[in-house]
Amino acid sequence: MVAAWGSGFYKNLSKELKDEFSDMQGFSVTNLKYCKYFYQFYSQDKQVCQQLIGAIHPQVEDELQSSDNKSSIIRPQVEDEFNNPLFLIPWGHHKCIIDKCKSVHEALFYIQKTIKNGWSRAMLLNFIDVSLYESQGKAVNNFDRLLPEVQSDLAKETLKDPYKFDFIVLTENYKEKELEDALVANITKFLLELGQGFAYVGRQYPIQVGSRERNIDLLFYHLELRCYVVIELKVKGFEPEYTGNLGYYIAAVNNQLKKDVDNPTIGLLIVKEKDNIEARYSLESSSQPIGISEYKLSKLIPENFKSSLPSIEEIERKLNKNNEEE
Repeated sequence: MVAAWGSGFYKNLSKELKDEFSDMQGFSVTNLKYCKYFYQFYSQDKQVCQQLIGAIHPQVEDELQSSDNKSSIIRPQVEDEFNNPLFLIPWGHHKCIIDKCKSVHEALFYIQKTIKNGWSRAMLLNFIDVSLYESQGKAVNNFDRLLPEVQSDLAKETLKDPYKFDFIVLTENYKEKELEDALVANITKFLLELGQGFAYVGRQYPIQVGSRERNIDLLFYHLELRCYVVIELKVKGFEPEYTGNLGYYIAAVNNQLKKDVDNPTIGLLIVKEKDNIEARYSLESSSQPIGISEYKLSKLIPENFKSSLPSIEEIERKLNKNNEEE
């Protein structure tokens, strides 16, 4: 076998492995290179590498347990090396993670999510592309104060900031109803952006309060949190009164829809932009659990460009003219 890592090393190694293990697959040149990348990638962080093989020092573990989202990592069972999270997802998933993740912590975050949620490779790529690692758990919220610890932690993990609605095409001066209509029309993609566990209940959901009927922008039920989630969309920047209105709807849902087996309803306010300090002040005075996030749109169509697009009739005339010339 060739000992140097020259240009022919992988080719020779691939051939020898295929000859030796003729009944097995996975010895292509590309796969062998990924094996090397896999080792180099996960061995670059010594602390994580030690933990992955079950040889972590207790003091280091204490430090890791108190770390924030970006530093959180998986704690595999050490009784059996095959409980190591690296062995619990398919090789194809690993190749996607190695290609797209910038750090070991980010990679382990997606491995943990894949194991927990049973993501296919397509689902994994979707969440990497929308930067779930960067955005999850960053919404401004008051969950610690108003929810039990277990539900608070899961609720914070569930919310993101910002939400990226790149699949929506709107005009420059879009209105709230246009945005809401676009989200409902793309409800499957919207649910993917929200994350795992959200079940769609309704849009402009009617709820009777006293003698007046009110309408909730979007109402969901979260299967893991076991609670209703009231979502309000605002095309403008954050205003303190938005949290009061959302709290009003949360109270109504708790009184009229929530069952004894359900956890307290939470609210999510999605605005065009927010000042985090102003948002936190607003949440301090709220008696309802609320998270506040921004949304991003990257596919706006300027009005002047929209007006310059040809009509169907113009396209047909052009096609007919070309056909006549031929």
